[in-house]
Amino acid sequence: MPRYRNLAGNSGIAAYESAPGAIAVQFVDGDVYIYTDQSAGRATIEQMQALAERGRGLGTFISRYVRERYAEKVERGGTRKG
Repeated sequence: MPRYRNLAGNSGIAAYESAPGAIAVQFVDGDVYIYTDQSAGRATIEQMQALAERGRGLGTFISRYVRERYAEKVERGGTRKG
């Protein structure tokens, strides 16, 4: 999973991985959240992917607009929920 560049220097996001219609986001606590077109909407996923590529604003976007609209959560250690 590519490291999130964190250009602002204060993100809670450590890494991400984009796929068609989806993005997996790893937070600094180790948990990974998988967001999909079905769970969050196509426009939201496209915006999240663009922010991830830029390395700035993804954490804020998730906390303001996406929140709990993930398809699956993988907790540190590999336990899947969702």
